[in-house]
Amino acid sequence: MKEFKYVVTDPEGIHARPAGELVKAVKAFSSDIKIAKGGKAMNCKAIFGVMGLAVKKGDEVTLTFEGADEDAAYEAVSKFMQETL
Repeated sequence: MKEFKYVVTDPEGIHARPAGELVKAVKAFSSDIKIAKGGKAMNCKAIFGVMGLAVKKGDEVTLTFEGADEDAAYEAVSKFMQETL
């Protein structure tokens, strides 16, 4: 299992557009990918789960990756987070 922590810098947090892009990015991987904030973890492949965390600017999220392609998923998602959020 791999883990990535990230503090959101986007002024609007994780709103609909980046949440949709994140879900699209992770669906390419078979690994179980979760996003967590404040002790609440959601499936990263479900837009309502991602949106349900209500992540705002300055919030720290933790992404976990577990599965056959976790290394590739970790690289792709960490890059996405840094470039987009």
